[in-house]
Formats: sequence, structure tokens, C-alpha cells
Amino acid sequence: MDDRKIHFIGIGGIGTSALAQYYKDQGATVTGSDRDPSQKVHDVLATKEIKVVVGHSASNIPTDADLVVYSDAVVEGSEGFVERLRARELGIREQSYFEALGDVSKNKKTVAVAGTHGKTTTTGMLAKILQDAGASPTVVVGSIVKDFGSNYLHGDSNIFVVEACEYRDHLLELSPEILVIMNLEWDHTDFFPSLQALQETFKKAIERVSTDGIIVTDPHNKNIAPLLVHAKARVVDYTSEPAYELRLPGEFNQQNARAAAAAARVAFPGIENTIIYDSVLNFQGTWRRFEYKGKTAKGADVYDDYAHHPTAVRETLRALRAKTSGEIVVAFHPHLYSRTRDLLDEFATAFADADKVLIAPIYAAREVDDGSISSQILAERIRASGTDAVALDLDAIEKMLREVEQGGTIMTMGAGDIYKIADVLVSKK
Repeated sequence: MDDRKIHFIGIGGIGTSALAQYYKDQGATVTGSDRDPSQKVHDVLATKEIKVVVGHSASNIPTDADLVVYSDAVVEGSEGFVERLRARELGIREQSYFEALGDVSKNKKTVAVAGTHGKTTTTGMLAKILQDAGASPTVVVGSIVKDFGSNYLHGDSNIFVVEACEYRDHLLELSPEILVIMNLEWDHTDFFPSLQALQETFKKAIERVSTDGIIVTDPHNKNIAPLLVHAKARVVDYTSEPAYELRLPGEFNQQNARAAAAAARVAFPGIENTIIYDSVLNFQGTWRRFEYKGKTAKGADVYDDYAHHPTAVRETLRALRAKTSGEIVVAFHPHLYSRTRDLLDEFATAFADADKVLIAPIYAAREVDDGSISSQILAERIRASGTDAVALDLDAIEKMLREVEQGGTIMTMGAGDIYKIADVLVSKK
């Protein structure tokens, strides 16, 4: 890619920023723009000398660019769309992030990690195992992995490890030789009208893995098992892996470790057991996955987690409850009106291990409020299930969390901006 010039619209996205780093490593000149300053991601890009402009404008597009890559959020009506229009005026080729990622995967020995829960941690663990084994993989992951300080890992081999998202069938853009399916539950309800629709996407992904490929999954999972009859590839059962000693809490992380270990064995045959054991034991985790942030001025412990699906919320809080006997106060940022509405019954009981739940206004992201759901409705349903809950704005939530006493534990949780409160709580003492 020497001498190629590539511009990213929405470069602050966790996926687009990783792909930008990959192109830079391949010799391209990379620039990008972003609507808001995503400090964590922008800091990573700065270390790679990738210039980022905050704010969208037609003038951001280099007139001599060879390619413009845009994030999913850059659609007609969005602020960034003005840059796509400018690219068209200039006759510059456009690709979505997932289309570009798919092109990269065609020429690699691709290991795609998919499923409803655990993709990010499993991808990070797998990356560390392969790195420690000397396999030198290239890795694109959906968070900042603490072990290599980025959402991207440069590799010199043909192994390409990528976290694969099923939303809008993006998974089907990839060409995996090894497909890892962690688990499967109904999610992304704004795109998939039912579990069956989601299963259809995974069935297609399974069918596309060739006879020379491998599918690593839990063949006993009730939502996955019926899909495996369509597999041409060999199926490897990750649940047959042993239990591993981890620094990360929770049974869900045990499953993540098993899947990562099983995938590493088939991606890099002959890998030694001691390397796998040492790698998962020393894996430090990722940004916003059961991340310990520090203490408040009053001495309360603060954790942050990305959990935004009822199952992830339930299992994360179960693991947190096992770590403490004190009060647990959760600040939850619901993500999307559709998910909150469609999974309301499951959300109502997911907070049972918390003592108090503070519900922030629903993070709308790409959706418009139709009045059918609200944070107040969610709080009412949680209270009806026996857990104290109240709907508040973000300022009021921060104020209440500051009052949690020493011995108590705070968990900020959700896919929105709630993590910023955790940062403020531990920085202002």
C-alpha cells in the first residue's frame, strides 16, 4: 500500500481506528475525521502518527485520496455524510468499514470470533496466546487490549484474528478459515426481528466455512446446535477445554478462555499447553470489560463494564457480587430504544445482584424515540422485580454515586457514555 492515501470518516470508532492502524502499517498515508473527540482511541492513533480532525467538513477529504472508508454511522443525514458527498464529487472510491475489513480477510488465514457475548475478551485472549507462542498474528479487536495497549496488533504472519460483528450481516463480509461462535442470543433487535432471523445469518456464516476450515463453538448450545447440521467444516468443541486459572472473574470469562485456547490450537497447531496456561493467566483484560477504575473520594471501589444485553448484565453482576459483600450500586446506560423495549422482561430481572440501580436516559445512538420505552419504564420494571431502581439524568447519577461509602462498590455499565462518570469519580478526589 505504499503511496496510497486513505481517509477514514468516523475514525474514532473502535473498528475503524484499528483498520486505520493496519493500513498505516502496510505503508499507506492515513488521515481521519471524527464527530467527537474519542480520547482513548485518538491517543492510540496519535502514537501511530495518524492525523485526526475533530468535526466533519468537505474540506477534510484529501483531493488526492485513493480510498475513503466510512463507519456504519456515516449515513445520509449524519454530520459525516458531507465528506462522503465530497468523495463522490472527486471520484474517490468509497468502502464501508466492514467491506474494507472483508477485503483484508480474503488474503489472510482469518480467524473470526463471533457470538452475542464475550467476543472482545476472547479475541484479546486469543491474540495474546498466539503472540506469546510466536505466531505473530495481525489482530483487530473491539476494545483497547491492555496487554498491547491498542485495539490493533501488528503481525508478520498470514494469521488474521478479527472480532466479527453480526449486526447488519457484517459477519458475512468476512472469509474466515476458522470461525469461532461463542454463544447465540437474540440481540440487535432493530435489525433482527427474531432469534430465528439472527440464526439465519449464523447459518450462512457456518455454511461458508469450507471443508478445509474449522468451526470452534459449543455444539451443545441450544441456539447453535441446529445450525451446525449445515456445516461442511470440522466442528471443535471449546467446552472440552480444561478450566484455566485467570485474573479475570466470572464463569463467562472461563468460557472465553476455553474458546480462545481451542481457537489457538487449531490456528497454530503444536502450540504448547504451558504457553496457553501462562497467556490466559497473565491476560490483563480490555478497556470497559470488568475494568477496575479505582476508588472515589469516600473510598468506594469503582468498576466499569460494557455490558448492554440482559445476559451480560446478569453474569457481570453475579461475578461482582462474588467479589464483595458490601453494597453494590449500578449506574446503567441502556443502549438503543429497540433493545430496551424488546428485551425489557429480561432486563427487569438482570440486576438482581445489585442493591441499587440508577438508570440513565436511553442512549439513542442511531434511533429515534417513538415513545414506547423510557428509562422510567425500565426502572419501574426493575423495582417490580425486587431491586431498588430509579431513573435519573447523568448529572444526578454522578452526584448520587459520590455518596457511596467506603466498603461499597460502584459499577458503571452500558454501551453509552456512562463510563465517563467512572473516570470522573476516581479522578476528582
